[in-house]
Amino acid sequence: MTYWITLLAVETGKQGGLFDLDATLPLVAIQFLILVLILNATFYKPLGTAIDQRNDYVRKNQLDAQERLAKAEQMAKQYEQELAAARKRSQTIVAEAQADAQKIAAEKMAEAQREAQAQREQASQEIEQQKQAAMASLQQQVDALSRQILEKLLGAESMAQR
Repeated sequence: MTYWITLLAVETGKQGGLFDLDATLPLVAIQFLILVLILNATFYKPLGTAIDQRNDYVRKNQLDAQERLAKAEQMAKQYEQELAAARKRSQTIVAEAQADAQKIAAEKMAEAQREAQAQREQASQEIEQQKQAAMASLQQQVDALSRQILEKLLGAESMAQR
């Protein structure tokens, strides 16, 4: 091919102006087309294929990322709903526990009051029994002293009558 290029260049050895239309113009056009074909085959097609593959890869990753983001948002909403439900359940459990604790405390207080009342009643009964025993003892002592006084008085009268 270089032979033909040289031959054409030698045959057209005429001196020309700026825009000479001789055999070099078609020769340059043919060289340009050959260069375009070679570049297209060796550079542009592989480069275009690589760019297309890269675009497909980016597009696929972007779609995957959007799907994952949508799934993550959905899971976040679900977790928030579950968390709200769990909070409600825990508040209900805490309220029930507080009510139970208040009920138990009220029962213990009532039981303690009943026990205190029972102890007061028992103490009152014991005091009453001790009072009655003391009164009975005093009554016996009064009776004994009254007899002694009567005996002394009557004994003095009976001695005086004698």
